[in-house]
Amino acid sequence: MKKAILSIAILGILFSANVSAQTETSGREKVYRATHTKVTELKHTKLKVNFDYQKEQMNGEEWLTASPYFYPTNELTLDAKGMLIHEVALETNGRKSPLQYQYKDETLKVTLDKTYQKNQDYTIYIKYTARPNEVKQKGSMAINDAKGLYFINAQGTEPDMPTQIWTQGETESSSAWFPTIDKPNQKTTQEIYMTVPDKYVTLSNGILKDSQKESNNLRTDHWVMDKRHSTYLFFMGVGEYAVVKDKWKNIAVDYYIEKEYEPYVKQIYGNTPEMIEFFSKKMNYDYPWAKYAQISGRKYVSGAMENTTATLHGSDILQKPGQLIDENKWEDTIAHELFHHWFGDLVTAESWSNLTVNESFANYSEYLWNEYKYGKDQADYHQMKDVNMYIHNPADFKKNLVRFNYESREDVFDLVTYQKGGGILHMLRNYLGDDAFFAGMNDYLKTNEYQNAEVHQLRLSFEKVSGKDLNWFFNQWYFGSGNPKLNYSFTFEPVKKQIAVTVNQTQDQLFEFPLAIDVYDNGKPKRYNVWVNAETKNTFNFDVSKTPDLVNINADGILLADITDTKTPEQNLLQFTNSKEFKSRYKALTGIKDQTGKSPAAIKLLAAALKDPFFRIRIKALELMDLTNSDQMKALGTEVEKIASNDPKTLAQAAAIGALAKTKDKKYLPIFEKGVNAVSNAVKGNSLGAVLTIDPSRANALADKIELDGASDELLALLLPVIVKNKISSQMEHIAPLAAFYPFVKFQNPELGKTAEEGYNWIMSSDNLKAVENITKMLDYAKSDMGNNPQAKMMIVQMLKDGLSKKMELLKQNPQKSASINKQIDALNKAIENFK
Repeated sequence: MKKAILSIAILGILFSANVSAQTETSGREKVYRATHTKVTELKHTKLKVNFDYQKEQMNGEEWLTASPYFYPTNELTLDAKGMLIHEVALETNGRKSPLQYQYKDETLKVTLDKTYQKNQDYTIYIKYTARPNEVKQKGSMAINDAKGLYFINAQGTEPDMPTQIWTQGETESSSAWFPTIDKPNQKTTQEIYMTVPDKYVTLSNGILKDSQKESNNLRTDHWVMDKRHSTYLFFMGVGEYAVVKDKWKNIAVDYYIEKEYEPYVKQIYGNTPEMIEFFSKKMNYDYPWAKYAQISGRKYVSGAMENTTATLHGSDILQKPGQLIDENKWEDTIAHELFHHWFGDLVTAESWSNLTVNESFANYSEYLWNEYKYGKDQADYHQMKDVNMYIHNPADFKKNLVRFNYESREDVFDLVTYQKGGGILHMLRNYLGDDAFFAGMNDYLKTNEYQNAEVHQLRLSFEKVSGKDLNWFFNQWYFGSGNPKLNYSFTFEPVKKQIAVTVNQTQDQLFEFPLAIDVYDNGKPKRYNVWVNAETKNTFNFDVSKTPDLVNINADGILLADITDTKTPEQNLLQFTNSKEFKSRYKALTGIKDQTGKSPAAIKLLAAALKDPFFRIRIKALELMDLTNSDQMKALGTEVEKIASNDPKTLAQAAAIGALAKTKDKKYLPIFEKGVNAVSNAVKGNSLGAVLTIDPSRANALADKIELDGASDELLALLLPVIVKNKISSQMEHIAPLAAFYPFVKFQNPELGKTAEEGYNWIMSSDNLKAVENITKMLDYAKSDMGNNPQAKMMIVQMLKDGLSKKMELLKQNPQKSASINKQIDALNKAIENFK
């Protein structure tokens, strides 16, 4: 599972300004969450299903083969949510014998015909109707709805929305569309017969064995999965898709794509075979399944889901050339879900408490792919962003990575399991070395393939391979909470010609860890790798010729820690120009943010950063500079103009255009004019903003050039004032990410917040269903991020009520538009109820 995370900027707003989020479990009595007791062992699940599009229901027949797990039993207990149960029988050689059953509280209890022994199989037949809209489960931060089976535009009433069906089983929602034991430690083979209108294609786990035409323009597809996997990974997808064929070795790799996006399918998904090859070699374990397919779903309730051999992505994966030329923003997610087919699908967490063995590895796979494909700087940048999300969310500091006392199983899908967990694996890799780390992963997979596992088995595999005791590591990072919070100081002893570096831990729970320290002697760094004990103070002595120019701790960026240090612009310049590691260069660069207009060393650092080979460094320098400062313009202007004109990375070009635009100098108009016609959304957007900064009267003439579909936060913030001030209605639906959060935006950026509020009021005073739906969707995503914060929720409710009043007034003035406006009123009322 890849979470659908709001932008870092918006998350930062939600977690700041005295509206800090709390955890879902804060203030509640905690309980131990034991692994589900296995009374029954599922063996095979066979389903025959068809769909009632008008009622948004599914008619199902199930043949479930099972046996007692260990102890004899005459009962079978299944999860079955929101269903109508029509018939339950024992099937033997094609003959059905009715069985007694009780269906109550989403549980189906069946009394078997006799007491069965371990490994004595029986097959139960169940005829049922799945009614997903009757399921009352709540969603989470990762998965914002939990009814298992989803009908999208089933009645065809939404003109711009395709008709689709898709399922979402994680965490325990597969039992909303077939009776099963809906726990991660249950694995079974499967086959599904899906009867659908012939115009639709289908996708499920495993291989399409057969496809038969039926009467009334229907077709039945028979999908077979002959390897065991967990019930939450069962999947069905139905809709109008183009199916583009690819392959890895002799394994089919298929892309199910909405036909509008078929021309761009290889730009979106095309690296998948290379990813399969890379991960197979890296772990010395070939991709273990019969095929790999990827599909997207509209109105998806999360980011993406690793259903075995049939990954489902949210519709944000659907990108066009203007977005893709900047970057395929979904490539990390494609890698993440693919990697789950080893860590998550092949070997599955035995309980939600141990989710880290699924999700932390999938998170770290994003690092591995970036490192292989785009270089270590890109991988480090990606992980820095991830870890910072955890570091800057204080609510997560007290959560253990392995958590046996959650209030809801949904709570473990958070920044600790994903982002912090990925950073922990990076530290373990550094400690063990690459050979032992990847050999340990291989041993874990081979030892536990097609089974379930927990963190202790992971530790044992790494210990078996490396010969090292790793309890110290797992106890503090997996079964403990928090992270080191460090500051440091140093003193020089001229007689001994030594420096004493003291590293202080300020958090309550002390850690031990390896630490890289760079000591700069005569302008050049020397790397020392030391061991920090679990003590409040650790002091290390190093030989030097004189007082060091600089000490840089965590110089390799490996340690997951919150480090406080203060460096002069001169020291930051020294660190930047002498560091190979991205994180040290980036930290030096951001360290001068308050001195860029005051210090010659800061300007020199910006100049060096503009020539850095990694484009993210160039972009950050462009964001930090101010070319209205004459010293900066003299030193940097020519290089910025070069980057704006021909940098190989369009995102860097766009940042340079943004830097030049602040000057409002007409001499740059030719660069801006050229950029308005660029393919790149980022270049086009910043160029439009630059042109309109110089000549606002051209807003309406250039309105059609504005492309905000999939726009970055920075681009949206840049163009929001232009769109709102000039009432460019065609862009109204795209300003929702800022308009929806204007009360919070005001805290961090009052000017932008005021414009966002104007945009919100404009939307609420207009007849635009899509814009209102975008706002309520964004708020729905944000609800779980707010936790139990009453102040934040109160602000949202008040904002929605204000919007509702404007819609009621609009309806009064335009009764002829009641159908559309009433839908908007309904959406706002639903959102208000959701936040109460």
